[in-house]
This record gives sequence, C-alpha cells and structure tokens, in this order.
Amino acid sequence: MSVWSKIFGTENHVTQGLNIIERAGDALFYTDEEKAADRANKAVRVNQFLIDWMETTKGQNIARRLLAVIITVVWLTLYLFSIILATIAPWVSQEVYPKIIASSITLAKNADQMSGAVMLILAFYFAAHHIDKVIGPAIAIFTGKDKAIK
Repeated sequence: MSVWSKIFGTENHVTQGLNIIERAGDALFYTDEEKAADRANKAVRVNQFLIDWMETTKGQNIARRLLAVIITVVWLTLYLFSIILATIAPWVSQEVYPKIIASSITLAKNADQMSGAVMLILAFYFAAHHIDKVIGPAIAIFTGKDKAIK
C-alpha cells in the first residue's frame, strides 16, 4: 500500500506539497507589511544600541560634553566674527574693505566646514532618537561631499 501512496500521493503528501508551494510564494514576495515590520524592528534595534552605548560610556560624559562645548564655541565664534566683519566692511575705507571681506569669507567657509560636526553634536544631545537620520547628511557636510553632489 505504501508504494501506491507514494506513486499516486496521499492527502498528507498533497498537503505537504501545497505547504512547500505556499512557503516558496511567501519567500518570493516582500510585502509592505513585512517592510514596515522590518523598519520598525530596525528602529528599535538602533534605539537600543544607542541606549546601550550611552550606558556603557557614562564615564566619558564630562569629556564628551567638554568637546561638544569647545567645538560648538569655535563654530559659533567663526560664524559670528564672519557676520561682524561683513557688517562693518561698508563702514571702512576702500583700501581696507577688500581685506575685511576676504577675512569674512574665510571665516564663513571655515564655519561651514564645521557645520557637519556641529549637526552631529546637536543631534546627539537634543535628538538622539533621530541620530540615524542625521549621520549621513552631517558626514556629507563635514567631508565636503555635499558640495560635490550639488
């Protein structure tokens, strides 16, 4: 009897065959529901990684904050002095004007180069749960690759 059931198939064999076909069909298609579940799972893992990382590096908080303050103060100083020089330039003599404008432009360019680092610092301290969205653009700005794209 088992030979006949193997040749013609039994209900059990038919069910197993249909299950194999169903699993193969599921594997072929990546549905929107599966994509959404994967995105949610990824977000949870990224947030958990960030929380774990912050927990394990608690001892470095003072150094991290000091570096953040120093970098932000340097960036803000460059930016403010650039604005101040550009503002006073029209009020100086014609001989000094080009030098002041050149200085203002140089300071502004240096501040722009630091903008990516400042973005990362601000995102880390004020929007840590969204840092995965900030890292790519900030690194592009910091490395100057955003200008190559434009």
